[in-house]
Amino acid sequence: MPLWDSHDARDLVCNGMSKTPPNLTNLPPEVQAYVAAQTAELSELKQAFLGSSLGHATVQKRLKDEMASVDAALSAERTAHARAIQNRDTIIADLRLQLHGHNKHRFGSKSESSAQLALELILEELEIEQAVETDDEPSDAEAKPPRTPRKRKPFPKGLKRVQKTITPSDACTDCGGSFKVLGTDVMEELEYVPGHYIVNQIGRPRLACTCCEAVVQAEMPSRPIPKSFVGPALMAHILCCKYGYHLPLYRQSQMFANEGIDLSGSLMAGWVGKCTKLLERVSDAIRDHVFEAQAIFMDDTTVKLLQKGNGKGKNKTKTARLWVYARKEDTWASGAPPAVWYQFSTSREAEHPSKHLESYEGYAHADAYAGYNDAYRTGRVKEMACMAHVRREFFDLYESTKLPVAGEAVLRIKKLYDVETQARFLPPAERVALRQEYAKPIFDDLEVWLKEQLGKISSKTPLAKAIKYALARLPKARPYLDHGFLELDNNTAERAVRPVAVGRKNYLFMGSEAGGKSAAIAYTLIETAKMNKVNPKAWLAWVLERIQDHQANRINDLMPWAYQDMIDAKNAEAKAKDAA
Repeated sequence: MPLWDSHDARDLVCNGMSKTPPNLTNLPPEVQAYVAAQTAELSELKQAFLGSSLGHATVQKRLKDEMASVDAALSAERTAHARAIQNRDTIIADLRLQLHGHNKHRFGSKSESSAQLALELILEELEIEQAVETDDEPSDAEAKPPRTPRKRKPFPKGLKRVQKTITPSDACTDCGGSFKVLGTDVMEELEYVPGHYIVNQIGRPRLACTCCEAVVQAEMPSRPIPKSFVGPALMAHILCCKYGYHLPLYRQSQMFANEGIDLSGSLMAGWVGKCTKLLERVSDAIRDHVFEAQAIFMDDTTVKLLQKGNGKGKNKTKTARLWVYARKEDTWASGAPPAVWYQFSTSREAEHPSKHLESYEGYAHADAYAGYNDAYRTGRVKEMACMAHVRREFFDLYESTKLPVAGEAVLRIKKLYDVETQARFLPPAERVALRQEYAKPIFDDLEVWLKEQLGKISSKTPLAKAIKYALARLPKARPYLDHGFLELDNNTAERAVRPVAVGRKNYLFMGSEAGGKSAAIAYTLIETAKMNKVNPKAWLAWVLERIQDHQANRINDLMPWAYQDMIDAKNAEAKAKDAA
């Protein structure tokens, strides 16, 4: 039977082999070249088929083999190309994240406000709208709205008032007559007078009795540092300048020199060491107050510790740590005063937080540092994870790579914080009810959504790492839904760490381990006073004036909130007398 009598073979050759190949422009050049070569070979086979007497079955088998070979090659090339693209995207995301980290380290971190992502979505429209409004010139007929006068808070009554009177002249310029006062317009202007120092001359006369000739003399009052010439207020000023306002002692020495007072940095360093040692029992009392809480906030930060060498230029520094343990309960209407306790260590080993927490029993808000695990294993300390750290992983990733999934994660976490805004300052029971109704569905949905997203991406990408971190922390953050005294994040501890971070940029390092312990005591006192809105200088001066003679079992009478209660009582009494 002639070959052309086979309709199947003719259809295969004339229709199947003449079909236009698919668009290959998206494939690599070597793949396109391979496909072109295979197409040319098939074309030759077509011509051979039309001009030869080969059998129908033989040609059909050869065609199928060739087509299968082409399909297999194309599939392999597509798979390799997709894998190369995925690897490239992973590398690009990693490099962008590294670049973002370097820029953040060099130029500082940007704000992480919860509305930042939403703001980026509408920023262009707002800029266009602003540009249009700027181009429109206001007409003369349009009157500007009247400006609302700003209400200024009055200056404190305790500030010294210096009265100045300005008169136009002593006599009337029209007739030469004298003036009488009808009223006075008074404007208060805030001015600065450079601080001044005084020298207290404490005289102790020796007195002799006129009858028995006995000689008596008053004893010297107790002093913060015996046999020194520093007063309590000056010592409080030095401590607050160094640890509260980040002025190293050598800079303070220069400031004293400008006033003609010779106080070397080494002399003041000795004072600081002796005073902080004296104040250690106040710091211990603050620690006890912190650890009485149902939940605390803890974190740590690095400081440099100077290691003195044997010769010139041999001094080096090592990385030490300041640990922070804070109590703040005003968000759930507790009424207990806030406080923060600092501790210094030469390393970040787990033994340090374990020792610090050996007397504590309750929840601890913290990051994912493994060094806390020993304390958690005791069962006394229960972990409460920080959602701010979870959010930060996605926020940094979105800021550097603009991945939509990272942005969506940030917006979902923001919904949890929106619920917390409503729960703030409510009693614990009301906070729990609010969280169970509104926050729990969001929390559960976030966990399910993250698991779904993790299954769609490569496990080696930065996004996958952020999701894995979040999924590991979410179960440990869940307790806040059932306990009204817990918070969603550990920001209280992070705020307590911030003064140390600012200070180390100024004094650069701790001079010794003893200096680190002194710094921890000073930070404890000053930052606790600030948390209670108490003037740390005034409070420390008051404490230093009394502590030498104060009974050890009544140390709580020297707490900053006790001092503030005393001040408020005096002000109320003075106000009552003025009203009477």
